[in-house]
Amino acid sequence: MNKQNVFESILKRFGLVNIDEHSVDTINSDIYKPYIKVLYLPKGYKLTVDFDVYVTGESSLFFVAPNQFLTIETVGIEKGYLIFYNRDFYCIQIHDQEVACDGLLYNNIHNMPLVSVSKVEESFINYLFRQMEEEFALQDPSLEEMIRTYLKQLLIKATRLWKKQHLQKNIVSQNNDLEFFRKFTRLVDAHYKEKHTVADYADVLAMAAKTVTHKFKRLNLPQPNEVIKNRIILEAKRLLVHTSLTAKEIAHELGYEDPAYFSRQFQIKTGESPSGFRTKYLGTNKV
Repeated sequence: MNKQNVFESILKRFGLVNIDEHSVDTINSDIYKPYIKVLYLPKGYKLTVDFDVYVTGESSLFFVAPNQFLTIETVGIEKGYLIFYNRDFYCIQIHDQEVACDGLLYNNIHNMPLVSVSKVEESFINYLFRQMEEEFALQDPSLEEMIRTYLKQLLIKATRLWKKQHLQKNIVSQNNDLEFFRKFTRLVDAHYKEKHTVADYADVLAMAAKTVTHKFKRLNLPQPNEVIKNRIILEAKRLLVHTSLTAKEIAHELGYEDPAYFSRQFQIKTGESPSGFRTKYLGTNKV
């Protein structure tokens, strides 16, 4: 990675990396894991984020949080881009009113935030990345603010595209319910280890559990109970694959006093026991 493509100031850090066959091994390492990431990948890339595999049939944007596991398995003919930055450079939670992406592009436990970029939209997205490259080449004193401005434009544009691609048209106009969904997903991502029921979150939101369920039903999304369980199971899978913790230790890590109950819940959701999932996944990836 060229040094000129990294901005650093006190605690702030932002970087722009070309993705190609020469950089992919570094990108797949743990170097970028602590950072908030945006990947812009043309057609022909194959990547795994946590336990989901994606193949880009067209240019696509991926939004990867620091706690997610990323592996680019196949590199396309055209180069891609990786943006990485820390919370001190741009905190999506603190600046959420500016871009409204938290809970949609990031910390979205409904699905992996993937935005397809059509030929019509490619010119604008390409423009943003070219401008960032030019800013690094200039090394002007205003570099930080200019890059932050382009990053905000990218997040705003991607959020608009995500809504069009993942929500029905009539739902996009239901702004209050959509904002509630974002708030709920952020709460679950922050408290899934100690709060396991819809009632737990309803108490935090100062509303009845039935009201929470009704709001999700209006958005035609999975029920909130499933959202909570899916987040817990995702973390359990991460711990099974990426740590040596036992199923009992993982159960306690996720707030379950009864490991047997946790194992039953895991098997109901995945069709496999925790130990069976670990053996199968690690065995498959050794081949």
